[in-house]
Amino acid sequence: MKARRHTWQKWLAYGSAVLVLLAVFALYTRPDFLVTLANEVWACF
Repeated sequence: MKARRHTWQKWLAYGSAVLVLLAVFALYTRPDFLVTLANEVWACF
């Protein structure tokens, strides 16, 4: 039973990582978001 739980948690972690990566790549298709993000980061300096 313990091995089954470990496998389930591993797949959940991989699935979460893939969703986060897909969300980040989707944001790169929106240039206005990138300009806003760059301006906010530049404002910190």
